[in-house]
This record gives sequence, structure tokens and C-alpha cells, in this order.
Amino acid sequence: MSDAPRPTGVAAKAKKKKRRVVGSDQGPQSRVPAPSTMTVSQTPEKKKRKRNRKQKATLTLADQDGQGTAPKKARLETADGVSPGTDVAQPRRLHKKKAAADVGGTQPITNSRVEPNPKAISAAAAAASTNENCTGSTVGRNDKLLNVNKVRLLKERKALPIFPVRKELVRTIRQKDCIILIGETACGKTTQIPQYLHEAGFTKRGAIGITQPRRVAAITVANRVAMEMGVETGELVGYSVRFDDSTTSATRIKYLTDGMLLREALLDPLLKRYRVIVLDEAHERTVNTDVLFGVVKSAQKERSRMDCLPLKIVVMSATMDVDHFSKYFGGAPVYTLEGRQHPIEMMYAVKKQDDYIFSALVTVFQVHRNQEPGDILVFCTGQEEIESVVKATRETRLQLPPDEQKILALPLYSALPSSMQLKVFQPAAPGWRKVIFSTNIAETSITIPGIKFVVDTGVVKERTYQPGTGLELLKVRKISKAQAWQRAGRAGRECSGVCYRLYTKQEFEAMKEHSIPEIQRCSLSGVVLQMLALGISDIFAFDFMDKPSEKHLVEALVRLHQLGALEKKEALQLTAVGKKMAAFPLEPRFSKIILCSKELACTEEILTIISILSGDSVLFFSEKHRERANEVWKKFQSNEGDHVMLLNVFRAYKSVRGNKDWCKENFVNKKNMHKAMEIRSQLADLCLKAGIPLKSCGQDTVAFRKCLAAGLFTNVAELQKNGDYLTIDARKKVHIHPSSCLFSSSPSCIIFTEMVETTKCYMRNLTVVDPDWMTEVAPQYFKKKRLGPKSL
Repeated sequence: MSDAPRPTGVAAKAKKKKRRVVGSDQGPQSRVPAPSTMTVSQTPEKKKRKRNRKQKATLTLADQDGQGTAPKKARLETADGVSPGTDVAQPRRLHKKKAAADVGGTQPITNSRVEPNPKAISAAAAAASTNENCTGSTVGRNDKLLNVNKVRLLKERKALPIFPVRKELVRTIRQKDCIILIGETACGKTTQIPQYLHEAGFTKRGAIGITQPRRVAAITVANRVAMEMGVETGELVGYSVRFDDSTTSATRIKYLTDGMLLREALLDPLLKRYRVIVLDEAHERTVNTDVLFGVVKSAQKERSRMDCLPLKIVVMSATMDVDHFSKYFGGAPVYTLEGRQHPIEMMYAVKKQDDYIFSALVTVFQVHRNQEPGDILVFCTGQEEIESVVKATRETRLQLPPDEQKILALPLYSALPSSMQLKVFQPAAPGWRKVIFSTNIAETSITIPGIKFVVDTGVVKERTYQPGTGLELLKVRKISKAQAWQRAGRAGRECSGVCYRLYTKQEFEAMKEHSIPEIQRCSLSGVVLQMLALGISDIFAFDFMDKPSEKHLVEALVRLHQLGALEKKEALQLTAVGKKMAAFPLEPRFSKIILCSKELACTEEILTIISILSGDSVLFFSEKHRERANEVWKKFQSNEGDHVMLLNVFRAYKSVRGNKDWCKENFVNKKNMHKAMEIRSQLADLCLKAGIPLKSCGQDTVAFRKCLAAGLFTNVAELQKNGDYLTIDARKKVHIHPSSCLFSSSPSCIIFTEMVETTKCYMRNLTVVDPDWMTEVAPQYFKKKRLGPKSL
């Protein structure tokens, strides 16, 4: 063990101008990587970022003369996110007196920190400040604890970079119809601006709505703000996400996902209940966010024409194409909040890396063995990749000398159980170093304390729609420059840090400035259905920030027509089926499946499977327990496919009433299964409102599988004579995913829920179907397509 070669180079001291990252031809599980492969070099960004070492909070305004003349151009300097050299309107610095309570040494609140267990913060606060059974001196001690907690929270709020400019921000929002605020993660914008506006009286005549692209962010930030304000979540402060609403008529600060605000617009197109709409994390550009931009703009415009309260819009992000956003929102002024970002040293690979995961593993061990203390954050693409590299890290560390084995490798992704997610936020034992392997959830949605080193693989997994095929797949692609800066910024939250980019400087320069918006790369069937339900009949003339192609919109209309949601008329109108589909907060294909379950008398089973597919995975195992989990799950498996298997798991879970020990023994995620049951209950209520009785098909799965085919008819693959599977429409070669219970079998015809592209194109969540069913459940789609033995 002690003779194992010690990596040198990439983790050497920062004063050296060049570093060498070492590697090995052998896999990471065989031994500690030996020196040879990758070289990185120091980039000049380090000097630029040093200027921010002791930077005080300042607010920069992109000034305009009000006469319609083009503003002068200048460089926008932010600590991270917007790459250097981005042109924006000429800034004017607004000087603020230093607040006496701006305690420089206090750790700031992480404004967008998203704890994976959203209610943990509120629970902890309640535990620290309340005790139902306390009496006498205990009451006095509890009051002191409450006061101490209140003082601590106030101190933390005053220490945030946004605090010194709060009055100027409120005054600006009062004066302007719309402003754009660029503020780095942890400056306090998400948690504090709604509180400042509430304190300034904005909620006297309406609520403040703050949108978030992720449900976990909306819940956690709402809990944090409620705690800071000393109220219970659901009262003055609340949240609304799909299948979970914690608001009342008294709620004045409401955090909600962009999709939920879009659904509110179905009933209230002018959003009259809101005085201010804050579009947070606007750079994420989800499909719902892009449509919401147009809906909110339209509501503001219409309200200005009417005799009603004007609507204020605040667009916020840590990074975005500011000129593009400003132009879209009518030349809205751009404010930049500079904050407490520490200097970050950038390191690039000297040559292109063939295996980014192996290079990441090599870099992790070099940093661990040669650099100072500090946790490491590694960006990966997905759950399977993360579990694999976590296992490799745990095995490889055992080959180090005993005094160097103190590495705590942890995974982080959305489907991970809450108890395991929370481990990344807890400090490691003395002398140990945490290494966190995360998806892009750690880019902006969460801030993990203690991170000093970031390893950026330069890739991300995104959902992409393939026009002409009706297929949508998860695919690994290169990140944008904006994403690269966001990742690097994770290393400078608490102290100076280092970002190791596992790509060359030339590869970085070739990256796109910003990611392609979802509206231009994802299926638009769902959003077009919502737009038509909103009364937006001319979708081709809609005010999109970045308009999708006409072909893309036409395909969405064709898909809705095949689902029976559109009238066969020249004017775009929803059928009765289409209107019912729009009432369900689901993808159109899932809504159609539920509606078809009425005729096939299998609503109970369909609600179960749709609820499970609408949340995170209910089955879970770590790489260490893969074999054991596969063995245990055999009792649930079915030769009819994964959907039937999931149905069996749900029935077993229900029969033991969600017993915790049973879940552990059977590798079932109790939290996600409980959530699936909550979703199922809400969908059942919607079914009853739509006149769909809750009937069961029992053990006869034919009706159940037919019903699934009624919505998944575009996702059909047939077995060929050579043993390959081809999709019916695109004739694309696909494979059964190894996680499927059908992996070892070869059914002639299958439907699938999703497709993932890694080394191959895999189908996940499969069900065996009879080809003859397809023309029965989707005649419009299959009347010109061949299915069954003749097509083999």
C-alpha cells in the first residue's frame, strides 16, 4: 500500500504556473492512479477574481436616458456566472453607507440553498424554539433560546451582501414596472427581497409571488423565509408546487414553481391576486418559464390599461444574457449586486480527455493527497454514473496509506433518499475530506458548505426532443460558458478556492455562451396544451423570448391531435377530451392514459403507475447493494414488464402499511413512495371531478397495458430478426435498459416511458404489448404504419 505511486502536479501549490494531472491506463478500481496523462494550466482569471476578495456589497445600475437612445456599452463584472466581457448597458454605481450591523465575519445565509429535505429547516427551528410541555424555569430557558435564535437570524440577514442596498432596491422596484437583478448565489436575493417588499407595504394590496424552476427550491426557501419572519409555513409565507400546496387566503409571500403559476393563470390570466411577480433563477429557461415570461408581460400590459393595481415584475438570476432579457422586458434596467465572492483559481486540461469520469477520479485523489484541507465537489451527469464513481472512490481510497484514507465519498442527485442527501450538508469528522459527486442540481439550486475545490467534467445530461420521431431522450452534452462559471463559483463561497476544468482552454472558448433554452429542444405538446387552455389560440404569434421553430410547434399540434385533444378545424380549439387533459397537472400522454382508463375499467391501477412515474424513483439501492437489491426485487418482477412490477411493489407496500423495516429490506424509498400515494390521492380527486369512476381491473393486466399504450403509442419498439429493437416511427436502434425486469428476455413488441442515451440508446420503464392493440388504441397514428410479424 505504501509503495503506491503518489500523484503530483494538478494539486500542487497555487504559486506554480503549471500543473500536471496524472492518470493511468488501468481502471480506477484496480489501484491508485499513477502519473502520466493530463496536464492543466493556471488561467489569468485568478487575478481578476482577486479584486473581489474583500469586496463590499454594491449595486450597479444600467442607466438609460428614457428617450429611447441606445445605451453605451461596458463590461459587467460579477463574481461568477456571467462570463467576462459580456456587454451590458453602461453602469452607474450607487454608493451606500456601510450599515453598522453589516458584520463582515458572519457567515451569510445561503439564499438559494435547497436542502433536499425541504421541511428539515422548519423542523429544526421549531425544535430549537418551542416545547409544548415546558413549565416554570423551562419556559424562561425556552424564551431565551427563542430570543437567541431570533438575534442570530437577524445578524445573519444583516451580514448578507444585499442588506446595505435594500432601501435602494425597494425604491427602484416601486419606481419601475420591471427590473432585472443579477446577484450571485448566496447574496440573499431569493430570501430577502420578498421580505423587504413586505416590510415596505407591497403586500397590503396583493401578494408577492416568487417562482422557482424546481419544487424542492420553492419548498425549502419558503420554510427558510417563514423561519426568519417567525411565522409558520402556510400562513404569511407559503409555497405551492405540483401536488403540494401550503398556502391560505392569508399568505402574502408565496414561493411556487413556474408551472404552478402558469396553472394559476388558467383561472386568472391577469394574475390579479399578485402585486409583485419575482421570476427567480430566470437563466434556467424551462419550457414553463419561457411561456410564463410572455404570460406575465401580457398581464402587466393589460392591467396597465385597466383600472386595477399595476403589476411589478422582478427578474432575478446569478447569470444570464442581460441584454437579451432587458430587450425582451421592454428595456428594463439591469442592476448588478456584487457580493462576497472569494478568488478562484482556474485550472484547465492541456489536452482533451477521453474519459471524463476517470479524469475526475484522478483529479480527486491528487487534490486529496497534495492540497490543503477543504471539501471537493465533482459535477457528473446522472444517478448511475454517480453511484459508479462513488463506489470506485471508496474502493480506491483503501489502497492509499492509512493516514491518507480519510475520504468520505457522497452522492447527490434528486432521487436520493432525504437521509442520504442531508449527509452532504453535514461536516465530515475531523481529519476527513468530503468528496461530493453531484448532478447539476449543485450549480445553483443548492449551496454546500465547506467546498474549496470544484472538479468540472464539462458535461450535463439534458432532455432533448427529436423532431419527426415523437421521441424525447436524455442525452449527455457539453455545458455552456455560463454553466462553467456557475460551477466554478461553487469553490469560492466561503474562502478562496480552485476549479479544475477537465477540458482545455480551447474547448472552453468553443462553448456556447448560454445553454439552449428548453423551449427550443424539448417536446412542446404539454405547453401548447396549456397555452390553448389559457385561450392563446395563435401560438405562432405568441411573444416567446426565443421562439421555437414553426416545425416544432406544428409537431406539438399534430401530437395533440393524435391524442384526441384538438378539434378537426382550421381554428385551434381543444376538444372536450383536450379540456379534461388540461385539467390534470401531467404530461398530455399521461392525462390521456387516465381518461382512457374509464372505458377500460382500470383507473385504480393507472392512477398508481402514473403517480409513481410522476415522482422520483420508488426503488433505490447504492452500488454496494446492487446484487442484493436485484435478488430481492425478483419477487415483484413480471414478464409483462416494469410497469406491472411497479404495480406489484405498490401493492406490497400498501399491504404492510408502509412499514419502515419492510422498505429497508426491499430497497423501497419510503419517502418517494409516500409522495406517490399523496399524488395518487390528488389525481383520484381530479378523476372524480371529471366523472371517472375509480374502478380496478384486479389481476387482469391486459386492460392496464392497453391503457398505457393509448398514451405511449409513439414510444413503441419491435424486435427484429437480428435481435435488435427498432422504434416504429424513426426506425431508431434501441436497447432494453439493464435495470429493466425485461433485460434478459426478448418480447416481440414493447412500449417504453423514456429513452436515455449514453454509450447506447436505452429504453426505460417497459411494458409488453400485443401489436394488434396499437391500431385499436391509436388508429389515427397507426393506420399507415405496419406492426407485427409483417414488419419484422
